[in-house]
This record gives sequence, C-alpha cells and structure tokens, in this order.
Amino acid sequence: MLTALSLPADPGQLLASQARLLDTAYRDAAGRITAGTDVSVDRDGRLHVAALKAFPEPPSLLDLRKRVQAMLLRVDLPEVILEVMSWEPGFTAAFTTITGGRTRLAGLDTSIAACLAAHAMNIGFAPVISRGVPALERDRLAHVDHTYLCAENYAAANTHLIEAQARIPLAADWGGGHVAAVDGMRFVVAVPSIYARPSRKFFGPRRGVTWLNMINDQAAGLGYKVVAGTPRDTLHFLDVVFSQDGGQRPDVLVTDVGSYADLTFGLVHLLGMSYRPALADLPDHRLWRFDPTADYGPLNTAARGKIDTGRIGRNWPDILRVSASIYTGSVRAYDVVRALQRDGHPTPLGEAVASWGRIFKSFHVLALLDDESYRPDIKGIRNLQEGRHGLAGKIFHGRKGHIHERYHAGIEDQLGAPSSSSTRWTPTGMTSCSPSSSLASGAPSGPSSPRPWQRCRPGTRWCSGSQTGGDARPRTC
Repeated sequence: MLTALSLPADPGQLLASQARLLDTAYRDAAGRITAGTDVSVDRDGRLHVAALKAFPEPPSLLDLRKRVQAMLLRVDLPEVILEVMSWEPGFTAAFTTITGGRTRLAGLDTSIAACLAAHAMNIGFAPVISRGVPALERDRLAHVDHTYLCAENYAAANTHLIEAQARIPLAADWGGGHVAAVDGMRFVVAVPSIYARPSRKFFGPRRGVTWLNMINDQAAGLGYKVVAGTPRDTLHFLDVVFSQDGGQRPDVLVTDVGSYADLTFGLVHLLGMSYRPALADLPDHRLWRFDPTADYGPLNTAARGKIDTGRIGRNWPDILRVSASIYTGSVRAYDVVRALQRDGHPTPLGEAVASWGRIFKSFHVLALLDDESYRPDIKGIRNLQEGRHGLAGKIFHGRKGHIHERYHAGIEDQLGAPSSSSTRWTPTGMTSCSPSSSLASGAPSGPSSPRPWQRCRPGTRWCSGSQTGGDARPRTC
C-alpha cells in the first residue's frame, strides 16, 4: 500500500526532498516578482495577483463555432438517451432487475429511457406515458422504475458512458482524463426530509440539498453524491473521488474555495493526487517554509509560517494508517475529516496532516504567482463544470427545479446519467454532422467551444412513431 501511494515508512528523506523543492520554488518565484508584472507585493508584504485577462478569439474560431452550431441537430433529451443506448449496448445491459435476473422485457430500452428522462426532467411519468404502446404504459414504467433503476445499476451504466467518452478522438483532444473538478449544485427540497437543511442564502425560507459531482477534462461525469444542506465541500468531496463510477482516478483535483483547508491539502497529497483549489483573497493567505532563516526577498513576509517537521515525524505512522484506510475504502474520508478536526479544533494527528498539507499549499500559491498557465488551466476545468451544471439545470426544469421526493439511494444519479448521455452524444454528433467539416479534419476545438449542451432540449411527450408497429420514439409533439 505504501508503494502504491509512494509514501516511505520513514518521512525523513521525503521531508528533506520537499524542503529542497520548496526552497527552489520560493527563490524562482521571488526572482520573477518585478514591477509591471501581474504579481505585486504591498507594503505589508501581502501578495496580489492581477485578474486573468480574456484571450481574444480569432476570426477562425468564431467562424468554426458558427458552422458547428449550424450543423448540430436540435434534439430532445429522450432522443439522446435512446440514441446513446443504441451506440452503447452495455449501458442498457447494466440495468438488471433488483434480484439479479437477466430476463429482458420487450422494449425495455424504451421503458428505461422514459424513466430516466422523467426523473431527470423532474416531470413525473404523466408526460411520457403513451397508451397503446406497451413499453410506455403506466404499469410498465412503474414496474421498470421499481425493479431496474437503483443506485448500483446507475453506477454500472455510467461506467460504460465514461469509457465510451474516453474513446472518442475529439474528447481525447479536450484532455487525457487526468484532471477533474468537484463542485456542487443546490436544489430546494419541497417536501419534508431529514436530508434537507435550511440555508436562507441559497434556499430562502425552504430547505435543500447539494448535489456534489465530479467531471473530468473529457467532460465525463465520474461520480455524484447528495449531501444535506450546504456543508463545506471539504467534508465530502474526497468521498466523491473515491466512489467514482468508472474511468481512471484523476491525478489533479480542482475545487472552489469552499473545499479549501490545510487538512484537505494534506489528505489529497497523501492519497497520491495533486490539489489545486481556486483561492479567494490571496493577500490573506500565509505561506509556509522549512527554513525560517532563508532569505526570499519580497516573499519573506508572506512566508512567515514554519512547517512543523517534528509534529509530522511523530505522527507519521498514524498518518500512514489514515491514508491507507481512505485509499482502500475501509473508512469514509468524511468520517476521517470530522475525526481529525473535532468540533472545529484539530486533533494532534489533524495538526500533523495539516502541517504536511501546508507544504503543498505553499507550492500551490507559488505556482499561482509564477506559472502563467496554472491559473488558466484551473479556470478552464471549472468553467467546463459550470457549463455542465448549466446543462443539468436546463434538464431538471420541471416543477421549478425543486425536488419533490424524499432522498433515496440513487437519487444523485438520476440527473447524472442523462447529463452524461448528453455529453456522450455531443462529440459524436459534432464529428458526424459533416464528414468534410473542419472538426473532422482536425481543426482545434475544446469542450467550451461550442458548448456541448446548446443543442439539447428537454422533450415533453413521447409519441408513437409507427401506427402499425407501435414503435415508440421520443420527440416533441
């Protein structure tokens, strides 16, 4: 286990190596802080970084976006789900009965797609019921919803979508799947539920939940979790990472400032990943160093904290046990985080993990100052996730976007599977709209241009496509 995490039994050499690397990073960053650059230091020694400037869009990109938008079909969500099912047989096959049986009903794919669409759009079954079509009768949909749609099947189905997304050349151009972002969407819960919590800022006089989700740089949704109210993401986002439905585990995790804590830096890096949160109020962040006598010029005041290597060494065996427990799934990261910061006051072990994390927090802040591509990369994956949240909000449009059912296992995946189907459909639709299109010929593109969800709309009814055969195909009528 220590080999898998690249952690030694004795931290001495590892700490010495990190000390050398951090010292070099400080000196490099200090040497590049000059007047007229984006980085400045005020009289009190606090750091300031200028806001990111938008890159101008060349005319060729504007033309490409316009032509791609014109080529993409306008499709309803149920059409997207059924088409993706035809491309990925494993997606449909993942929905087995709760008893584990393999009996397949005639038209089961249509029934499953109808249930997925009804749940995702928050409209209930009434709009998708079609009398005279066996796959869309009320009794059939109720049976499929109860028997085939469960948390385990949602996760298994999403695995096929993640793997399929990674095989698409256009999605591979967007990224290698090594970077992922974790963030949350908030929903009002309109019925009494012990899982809903009040927050006047986000829910007004109502109660609500947060849908935490993880998306990689290929625009694939990797995992989801519903948490009560609006707690700090710090407590939960590692559980999303270690319970992902499929795909490779990301090497880099990006979050907003709500997930930031020294303890989080420590845990993420102990688990073999790099943590890059968006930091607010950079002047208020204190940096940490190993050698208090080292001269880092304009960074001396900011780097006023000293890393407690003694505390790390004394608690290293327990740090290794905690890391291994989370990595193997023996304990939830949520429980570990709560135990390490009991009632908001870190335990001695929690302080040791936080001391370890301050090393990598300092690396992170220095990279924000010194690496020109570092901040745009973080901004890019966060923009991608915000766009996917826009897709989810557009899909979950019924009943004012409020949740009208109590929490049950799998509710977090009801929105994830259709959203993943939409993002799975888009790259194929973009590259197959026209064989001679500039996308097919390898022109530069990215997941933010055009937006994958701009041509997907929620459908409202399911109509019989054949009066004689009763073949049900979803479309707006």
